[in-house]
Amino acid sequence: MMIKTLRNSLVAMLAALPLLAMAAPAAHEVVQKTTDTLLADLKANKDEYRKNPDAFYKSLNEILGPVVDVDGVARSVMTVRYSREATPEQMTRFQENFKRSLMQFYGNALLEYNNQDIRVIPASGKQDPQRTSVNMEIRDGKGTVYPLSYTMVAMDGTWKLRNVVINGINVGKLFRDQFAQSMQNNRNDLDKVIDSWADTVARARQARGAQ
Repeated sequence: MMIKTLRNSLVAMLAALPLLAMAAPAAHEVVQKTTDTLLADLKANKDEYRKNPDAFYKSLNEILGPVVDVDGVARSVMTVRYSREATPEQMTRFQENFKRSLMQFYGNALLEYNNQDIRVIPASGKQDPQRTSVNMEIRDGKGTVYPLSYTMVAMDGTWKLRNVVINGINVGKLFRDQFAQSMQNNRNDLDKVIDSWADTVARARQARGAQ
């Protein structure tokens, strides 16, 4: 009986090994790894990126893009009111335009801060298995610290970025407000809003910079 019990326990352990090996990393681990890769790239190419921001946006998309829930964020920016009326083609087009604008907004913020370091603050307390915030700090060359926070959601066995709050600016809310205003300005013409999204975000960024 004991041998049978041990054999069954061993079988159960062996069966669980693939699941343990495939266990998804915690949200903080995902952010830490992504941040380390981003910092290494930024420090190695900072001078080039200041001269050629487009190259930075492209690199940022390659590093950060895979961990962004583009569909979820885009629908949140559109809100249910407009996303349920959008065709699949319009949603795809907006997701592409949105992702590009997100990288530009985030990339400009990093370049403007002349960052020297981004520190991921360790998790504390019990973490929600479905949604959590990962807090960070950006320290520029003068020692000024700017808060940064990622809202992460569990999706398909991994963690994805759903929102960014950088130095008090809630990017998701900012984009959502800009989308609603653009729909109003363009008389609810969704195609015009999608096609002019990059300009809409650029104006929002300039307005924030002037404050």
